Amino acid sequence: MSNTAIITGGGSGLGQSTALRLADEGVNIVVVDVSEKGGNDTVEKVKEKGVDAIFIKADVSKAEEVKNYVDKTLEHFGSIDYFFNNAGISGSGKYFLDTDIKEIEQIVGINLLGALYGLRYVAEVMVKNGGGSIVNTASSAGVIGQDTVVTYAATKHGIVGMTKSLVAEYAKDGLRVNAIAPGPTETPMVKNYFEANPEMKKNAEAGIPQKRLGTPEEVAETVAFLLTSKAQYINGETIRIDGGFTNTK
Repeated sequence: MSNTAIITGGGSGLGQSTALRLADEGVNIVVVDVSEKGGNDTVEKVKEKGVDAIFIKADVSKAEEVKNYVDKTLEHFGSIDYFFNNAGISGSGKYFLDTDIKEIEQIVGINLLGALYGLRYVAEVMVKNGGGSIVNTASSAGVIGQDTVVTYAATKHGIVGMTKSLVAEYAKDGLRVNAIAPGPTETPMVKNYFEANPEMKKNAEAGIPQKRLGTPEEVAETVAFLLTSKAQYINGETIRIDGGFTNTK
């Protein structure tokens, strides 16, 4: 029987790349996204690789919609083996005192509460079934301080904290939880951010020892490794995928 993975934010960027990478391993995919167009696009691409996939629309900042994607996954596939807890937004790129409260609430709602709700409902299923593997998406802004991303950085530091603490509680029950901390990566979200802040792109590339942005495929490779490999003793880690970017800070 094939394993099943839920991927939030699966309609584009890191989520879509990881869906395709896991499909190569024969994993069935549940694509969760707020965008029907992106979500269905990923499902089509995954099915072309010969595995089963379904799309479930959800706003992850709403607990009942998170519970719904978990329930629907169990209805269709019967199990949840892997969870890429990935949905997130970056915000406007303004300095903190120029942002409004609505933006703060939106970023925290999706990035922090959405991730917590996902862990709450998915981990419950995994622990009951004897275990599973989870990867949470943090960011270079989850391991260092950066300007123009104060609220985003707060949520991504939170991702690192929830990753470590969930392991402290449930590793004994067969749960593996790790996080990734991608640096600037060529995803649609990052492209939009850099279009709004062109100087930031130049600065970002200059500040990366490898002198280029990462690709979604490079990130997907690490996520697939953490989720599916025999690396069963890696637990509670935050893996930086950033071309040395945060290493020099």
